[in-house]
Amino acid sequence: MTAALEVTGLAVSTVAGSPVLTDVSFAVAPGEVLALVGESGSGKTTAGLAALGHFRRGLAVAGGQVTVAGVDVLSLDAAARRRLRGSTVAYIPQDPALSLNPALRIGLQIAEVLETHGYEGSVDERVGSVLAEVGLPADAAYRRRYPHQLSGGQQQRVGIAMAFACRPAVVVLDEPTTGLDVVTQALVLKTVRALTAEHDVAALYITHDLAVVAEIADRVAVMYRGDIVECGPAATVLRTPSHAYTRRLLDAVPDPDAASAPPPPEDPVLATRDVSVSYGQHVVLRGVDVSVARGECLLLLGESGSGKTTLSQCIAGLTAAYSGTVSLAGTSLAVSTRQRSDEQRRRIQYVFQSPFSSLNPRKTVAQSIEVPLTRLTSLSRAERRARVDEMLDRVRLGRALADRLPDQLSGGERQRAAIARALVTTPDVLVCDEVTSALDVSVQATIVELLGELRRELGMAMLFVTHNIALAGEVADRIAVLQGGAIVEEGPVRDVLDAPSHDYTRELLAATPRL
Repeated sequence: MTAALEVTGLAVSTVAGSPVLTDVSFAVAPGEVLALVGESGSGKTTAGLAALGHFRRGLAVAGGQVTVAGVDVLSLDAAARRRLRGSTVAYIPQDPALSLNPALRIGLQIAEVLETHGYEGSVDERVGSVLAEVGLPADAAYRRRYPHQLSGGQQQRVGIAMAFACRPAVVVLDEPTTGLDVVTQALVLKTVRALTAEHDVAALYITHDLAVVAEIADRVAVMYRGDIVECGPAATVLRTPSHAYTRRLLDAVPDPDAASAPPPPEDPVLATRDVSVSYGQHVVLRGVDVSVARGECLLLLGESGSGKTTLSQCIAGLTAAYSGTVSLAGTSLAVSTRQRSDEQRRRIQYVFQSPFSSLNPRKTVAQSIEVPLTRLTSLSRAERRARVDEMLDRVRLGRALADRLPDQLSGGERQRAAIARALVTTPDVLVCDEVTSALDVSVQATIVELLGELRRELGMAMLFVTHNIALAGEVADRIAVLQGGAIVEEGPVRDVLDAPSHDYTRELLAATPRL
């Protein structure tokens, strides 16, 4: 079968001449899903963006050819490439919040894609059908919502709907399920798989999640330092990998059956009592009680819209729209971080899901990490910089990247910088909101190990907000399962994973992808 996407001998370098990709070749047939796997910095996103004829600032093509539906993409001028994007080849980015226009209603944004590329049928009907295909309501009220009125998972599904709206020949998916809970992820994977098969769309699926690869991919290409080091059928690559790097990636995949840590002590450093949040008639949290002991990690599990991020923001003082109490070492905290003391702010730190949104684009990595030290400690400038350098090393980012801006880092590198910023003040409580979702499995394993070391060394309590139940055995002591704003199950990791008592927990476990 003729390939819908064919990349031959692609070489990309920086404008200074440093190689980024060297002689990369792969092909994707209509109806096929090729997973492009590798850790941050391996070049997989650069290779994927080449299918759209797009290269990040500071990069240039050094050789090779990219063909999409018989068209030589690299030979096209800028206007022709724009016409190709969205109609013949579509792109789904990693961060849905950055891909949607915050000032436009979602129905209008999907309609604009269709109108821009001259869709000949009923635009209104097509908008409704693509929303339904990705599991979202298709009614007029939902279409009138703005992106900020949707959860992260709903935003991503809107992005997927936009990409498939014009029935392109090729879709490039750049970590599209990274921020999704396992139930939503399962729906999205099923949707992507069904759409590619039904409409003969060639899908290039860029990911670091090998468990997802096992669910969706026909073939796998493994990238390492700008080269494809292994390529073959998914079952062969995942079960009998031939390259040492592939074996290392597989070894780093979290195992939901891993043994959990010993039972935690009983002294709670963080506690919430009867925390409730409502926006008009919409109830987000319903009298939630949780507690975390010194040195303990509580994994807060739930799908998009369950209220887990809202609860974590109440704890951090990032929203004042709640009732109930949040206590730190027995002392009730003011609802807003602005009303808390510098010491209280230092003792509770927050790592956001989207590092690109949380890091100042005009500050270097070192400057961003130094901000909490400047505002919350009395360290000298030299002491602050030494502390920043230490944290860069501890999160496996390296001091060489200290003076780079966020847009000069990969997604995984940006998240590590955000984690370093939160850890630099050595907090008593660390609230982690999907902190590993943007990381490849090898870096994810390093971060999880690092967080575990810091917990033990500093007696730091950690609230780990995630949809990835596979991480539970690796990182947590206890699990609290949140559904519809209420805790429906809570207990030690092994008890919850081995013998879940609630139907919702069993549903999450059943939807979790496994190798």
